[in-house]
Amino acid sequence: MRLIDGHLDLAMNALSGRDLTLPLEQLRLTDPLPGQTATTTFGELEAAGTALCFGTLFALPASAEDPHGYRTAAEAKAQALAQLEQYLRWQDAGHLRLLTSAQEVAAHLQRPEAPLGVVLLMEGADPVLTPDELPEWVGRGVKIIGPAWTRTRYAGGTDTPGPLSAEGRELVQGMKELGVTLDASHLDDDAFWDAVDIGPKLIATHSNSRALVPGNRHLSDEMARAVAQAGGVIGLVLLSRFIQADWQPGTRAALSDLLRHAEHYAALVGWDYLGIGSDLDGGFGAEKTPVGIGRYRDLPRLLELLPPERRLAVASGNWERWLTTHF
Repeated sequence: MRLIDGHLDLAMNALSGRDLTLPLEQLRLTDPLPGQTATTTFGELEAAGTALCFGTLFALPASAEDPHGYRTAAEAKAQALAQLEQYLRWQDAGHLRLLTSAQEVAAHLQRPEAPLGVVLLMEGADPVLTPDELPEWVGRGVKIIGPAWTRTRYAGGTDTPGPLSAEGRELVQGMKELGVTLDASHLDDDAFWDAVDIGPKLIATHSNSRALVPGNRHLSDEMARAVAQAGGVIGLVLLSRFIQADWQPGTRAALSDLLRHAEHYAALVGWDYLGIGSDLDGGFGAEKTPVGIGRYRDLPRLLELLPPERRLAVASGNWERWLTTHF
C-alpha cells in the first residue's frame, strides 16, 4: 500500500550527523543522537511503500536544553538554507525529487519507480526575515509554512500562548495572496483563529486530538472542524506522549491508543480529512514510538487497525487529493 507522510524532519536529522542513505542497522551503530534510536532512512521509507513525504525546513531555537539553536532571525534563516541545500544534494544524488506544484505531484505519483517525492514544509516561520521575503522562499520551493513551533516572531505556539503578531498577520496575508498553505500544527489557539479569519489554505500536518490529550500542541474539536471545512487534512503523530494522556517517561503508547485519535477525528469530520504525519525521528526515537513501531517500515501496522475500506485513504489517498487539488 502506498504511503504519503505529512511530516518528516529528514534534513534536520542529516545535519545532526545521521546518514539517511545507510541501512538502518548500520546507521544505528554510529548514531550521533544518544537516547533517540533512529527509525527512518531512505531504505526504510522505500520498504514501507512511501511515495512522498512533506520534508521540513526546521530551524531549532536556542533553549536551556539546546543552547546551540538560533537566537536571531538571520541564524534561523541560515539553518533553513542549510537544510534546503541538503535536500538539493540528495536530489542531485537521486535519493529524492523535490515537488513544487500539484502537477508535479500528480505526475510523480504515476511513476511507481520514482525516488521519494518531497514537498518542502517550513516548520516555524522565523527563517522568513520579513513577510516581504515570502516570494523568495516560494521561489525556492516552499509552498507550506507553519508560523510557529514554540513562540516565533509571528505567532504563539506550543506551550507559549499568544495571537498572531502584527508581522504574523502580514505574513499570513502574504501567504494567502501567494497561495502558500498554512500548517496549523504547533499554533496556539489565538494565533490559529487569527489565521482562520485571514483565510489561507489550511492543513495540520502532524496534530493529534486535544479531546484525548490535553494541551495547546493538539487540535481542539473546533480547530479540527475548521481544518476540514477548509478542505485540509490532519496528520496523525506517532510520539507516545502525544497519543496517551497519562503517558509516563520510559513507557510507550499502544497503537490502539493512536487508533482512538483516528476514530475521534473520523467521528468529528469524517475519514476523508485524516492522514499520516508521523514525525518519526522528529526529536525522538524508537524509545517513544508506539509499541510495534520500532522502525519506519513498521508504520503500516497502524493502517491494519483501521476499517479496511478506509486504509488506502488514510495511507495516501487523502493527502494525494489535497496535494493535487490545493497545493
